[in-house]
Parts: sequence; structure tokens; C-alpha cells
Amino acid sequence: MQRLLHLKETFFGLDAVQQRLIIGSAVAAWGTLAYLVYNRRQVRRIPLGEGWWGAGEKPLSEDDQIYPFKVQTSDEEIKDLHERLDRARYTDPLEDSRFQYGFNSTYLKQVVSYWRHEFDWKKQVEVLNKYPHFKTKIEGLDVHYIHVRPPHREGQKVLPLMVVHGWPGSFFEFYKILPLLTESQDGLVFEVICPSIPGYGFSEAPHKQGFDSFAAARIFLTLMERLGFSQFYLQGGDWGSLITTNMAQMKPECVKGLHLNMFMSRKGLKVLLALMIGRYLPFLVGFTREDVRRFFPYFEKNVWEILRETGYFHIQATKPDTAGCGVNDSPVGLAAYILEKFSTGTDLKNRDLMDGGLERKFSLDDLLTNVMIYWTTGSIASSMRFYKENFKGNPDKRVDERTGIFVPTGLAAFPGELLHCPQSLAKIRYRNICSYTFMPRGGHFAAFEEPKLLADDVFQFVKKVERF
Repeated sequence: MQRLLHLKETFFGLDAVQQRLIIGSAVAAWGTLAYLVYNRRQVRRIPLGEGWWGAGEKPLSEDDQIYPFKVQTSDEEIKDLHERLDRARYTDPLEDSRFQYGFNSTYLKQVVSYWRHEFDWKKQVEVLNKYPHFKTKIEGLDVHYIHVRPPHREGQKVLPLMVVHGWPGSFFEFYKILPLLTESQDGLVFEVICPSIPGYGFSEAPHKQGFDSFAAARIFLTLMERLGFSQFYLQGGDWGSLITTNMAQMKPECVKGLHLNMFMSRKGLKVLLALMIGRYLPFLVGFTREDVRRFFPYFEKNVWEILRETGYFHIQATKPDTAGCGVNDSPVGLAAYILEKFSTGTDLKNRDLMDGGLERKFSLDDLLTNVMIYWTTGSIASSMRFYKENFKGNPDKRVDERTGIFVPTGLAAFPGELLHCPQSLAKIRYRNICSYTFMPRGGHFAAFEEPKLLADDVFQFVKKVERF
């Protein structure tokens, strides 16, 4: 009280000019603080931008019609594959190396034998065509997608949902979850749009440099607009997580909710503090016991494991065409390169198994169908270039890294994901987390591996957003 009286006496002892200066400074300080608080709460966005990725010069107009599409094959295509499989040359594995050095060639021979003599590509093409496929031209590229509508039932609420894959996956990853998403739960159901990222599978590859996640996000926003959806939900993992996040940053007014099964935080003081004390005083940084179990020891799980498992990442982010040329010419090399990711991406302990644990969660038919999508389209090299385009510069300086995500967000943390991100760190970037779930099992390829778990989490998240 005495200090306040002293300040009052001091203030009134000043001349009029000094008083006005102090009042003006105080108003400016409070105004600046109010602006910063207000600005922090504003839904900022990243620029939509524009692009043209077709061959040659951009025409004056572009066909915006939507055309039905069917996956096809031929006897010649299958004969060529079989001849290449028959001529495969293998390298003997080291004794007791299992999957520690990559795809074990002893097991690879078994996979190739099944591929050559039992796998029925024509039958799998019929499986692929069980959902309606379409193509439409956007920014010079033929963009492929499947569009699955739910069965009509009176009184149910139908919400549009786009699901986006990553690498080395494809739209086929979602074939087991599609029946679950399009089946009503308590009167709520989804109309699902599942595109192929340009350069992957049946979407045309960019002909020009620079096609990154921003370009993919913009193209998918255009696709949803072309389909007549002004508001919709998004779901993604791997590259799909980044693309859908960018979509929410570009047009937050269109995204009713964003659900991710792979997500990361930003760097900063809070993250550093969490790394230092989170293991010992987790409650001070908002960590749960499960966070501590998944996140620590930090260097082992977040540095050394990353170094062990991301050699492909560095190759593809620097010289993708070099490795791409090789695996695009050899179906056996392609299968080894892709399927090894489905081994460790499911569970890192699979490195200690002779067969990489692949058939514990997946069938060879499903795994080889995904490989065949890359093989028959010759899209492995263009899919690998997506890494190069997104890491040409410092990723920390990308505009999306400096922009928060304010749309309602649901996060599904699968225990087998290579990196764990606690909710207290995720909310540094994702500012409106409505749902955060510690999933009981599953890894990186959630829709492919645990479709029921992922579908249920999507439903519970959307019900919260819709207050259903």
C-alpha cells in the first residue's frame, strides 16, 4: 500500500509533459500486449499459392471434368513380370542377420516364389476395382481417387472425409477401413474420398520440379471443391499427415476436423525443458506415465532409432532418381525396398525375425498388391522425389512450421510409430486438440494394420466435434 502511495505521489509530482509520456507509454505497452494476445489467437493461414505441373507450357484452359477409371492389366504385363522374377539374382544373407541388415534374402526368395507361382494379379485387379475409381485434371496432372458413398439409410448423418496415404503406401492401404467408415455408427457415417498423391500409383507424376506438400494440399483442396464439398473432415498418416495439415492451414474454414495417426511438435524452449526433466518430473511438463514409457530414454528412441531406420529418407531427400532407377527396373528389388518398411514400420522388434514379421499383420496378397501398384505404374522414382521436393531447404523455415493449426484436431498415438509425440508437446503446434488417444497396438501403417482401431478413433473424434 505504501508503495502505491509513493508511486502516486511521484506521478503527480511530475510535470504535465512527463505525465503524458508515462501515460502514453503505458497505453502503448498494454496495447502491444493486447495485440500479441489477440494475434496469437487468430486463425492464421499459409498462402494457397498456385502451380502447373503438366508437361510443356500451361494451356489457356484446363478440362475440369471427372472421368471414371478402372485398373487394368494384360497378359503381356504379367508375362514381363514373371520373366523378371525368374531372372532374379540374390545376395546370400549374413549368418543370423535376420532383418538387421534390411530385407533378408532367404525370406525374400519365399516371397518371390509366392509372387511368381501363387499370387493372382488379375484377381487383385478385381479387388481394386470393387470401389469406384475416377480421374480429373488439376494443375496439369491427372489426379486419381476413389470415391466411396455409404449405403442409404433414413436418418443418418453423412459427412465427407478425405483420407490420404503416405510412402511407400497407396490408396490400397485404406481398403480394409473403407467398409468400417462407410458403415453407420449411431447414425453417423462417412462419404470417403481417397486420392493418390501425384507421382504415386495412378495419379500422374509431376513433370516439373518443386511439387511439395503445399502443391499436393492445394490440389486436394481443389478436388474437394470440384466434388462439391465446402466443408469436410481429413485423415492422414505419414505424408498424408503433412498434406492434410497443410490443407487445414490453407483453408481452415473448409476443414471441420483433422485426424492424424502421425504428428510431431515444433522445436522450442518447452520441448527442450520436457526433454530435460520429463523423465523425472513428468507432471511439470504435462507428460503421462505412458508418455514417459514411449518417449524415454530419449536418445535411444528418438535419435539412434531414427538413424537406424531413416537411411532411405536421406537418399530420397537428396538423390532419389539414382536409387529409383534401380528399383524401377527390378520387381524383386522393388519388393525388398518397399516391404522392408512394412516390417520395421509395424514393429521395430521385427528386425530380430527371419521373416521380418510381415505375415503376422499382413497377407502376402495385400503386401504384393501394394507393390504391384508401384510396379505396374512405374511410379517408385516419382514417389521418392516427394522427399527431395519437401527437403530442398531448412524444414524449420517452412511457412507451415511457423503457423499453428487451429481446426479441431484428433490425434491417435500408435505405440509402434517411430516417433512418439506427447499431447503436451503436440498442442504447441496443434492448438485445438479435441481428442488424444493412446492406441493399444499398431504401428506406422495404421489403416492397413489396425483398421478397426483407427476407424473407431475417427468416429469418436468426429462425434465430439459434431456434438453428436
